[in-house]
Amino acid sequence: MASPINHAHTRYLKGGGMTSAHQEIGLWAEKYRPRTLGEIINQREIVDRLKGFVRAQTMPHCLFAGPAGTGKTTSALCLAQDLFGDRFADSFFELNASDERGINVVRERVKTFARTRSLGEIPFKILVLDEADNMTSDAQQALRRTMERYTGTCRFILVCNYSSRIIEPIQSRCAPFRFSPLSDDAIRERLFHVARLEGIELLEDGAYAILEECKGDLRKAYNTLQAAASFSHGIDEEVIFTVVGRVHPKEVQAMLKLAFKGDLVEARERLRQVLIEYGVSAADIIRYIHSELFRFNLPERRKALLADAIGEADFRITQGANDEVQFTALLAKFALTGEELKRG
Repeated sequence: MASPINHAHTRYLKGGGMTSAHQEIGLWAEKYRPRTLGEIINQREIVDRLKGFVRAQTMPHCLFAGPAGTGKTTSALCLAQDLFGDRFADSFFELNASDERGINVVRERVKTFARTRSLGEIPFKILVLDEADNMTSDAQQALRRTMERYTGTCRFILVCNYSSRIIEPIQSRCAPFRFSPLSDDAIRERLFHVARLEGIELLEDGAYAILEECKGDLRKAYNTLQAAASFSHGIDEEVIFTVVGRVHPKEVQAMLKLAFKGDLVEARERLRQVLIEYGVSAADIIRYIHSELFRFNLPERRKALLADAIGEADFRITQGANDEVQFTALLAKFALTGEELKRG
């Protein structure tokens, strides 16, 4: 994903006042969404293949698979925009299959659009089924028959997170496109670009905190930045952690250091404070502990044993075990590891 280059930084109000662009209503994830294939970043091989479809003015059915926020739906929109031009509105239809996932949707809305011929130079239309992996098995079977019957008038683009949830007969009829999470460098560049356009100050530690939170999801990165901008003009890591409701890594580090020193009671009390102050779930705390473990300077074997203990605690909690008991046992293992390291 990428952003159009030129945006107004300010606008005038009816009363003659002026407000910065980041105060305008609207999601930045949509405002800075690419409009053409040339604006998409970090998916070069996929973009090159899609540009080949535009040059040839033809395409097969496609299956776009990959994590959220990596540009799957945007790529489908840009492909249709570049392919149809002014006839885009007449030749493109998007349906979110997670909202309408039953067989009746395929029989009615999908078939109605697919069977009518395009009026433009391109002899077919494009129908995008977003979150297609949420469709029922019966709906997918009906879709398979529709794809076979109306290939001459409509091309289907199925967008999903998990291609394994798409039935094999549909997969075999589609050209696969695997979208990977965007690189930190690419997302960081876009964040600072948007910050400049919106007139906000994004600090390096703030950008790093967003990268840690979004994990390659550019849409989530934009939304986090926008939420932070409404909270503070200057955006640092403290603002980001407040906005997303995440425990500050220093809090988790302090708790684990207490455990390593053998102060289990104090470490347990710090854990309780974190749970109460931040209101995070046990699953989130487990994830934070797992992340911080690898920042400690420990022998690899010790890290492996503690990682195994974290995984065991996570499994037990998800199976309904008492959170506090499992966390206490986990911190005890950190304390025992610290004691063993002291003894050499």
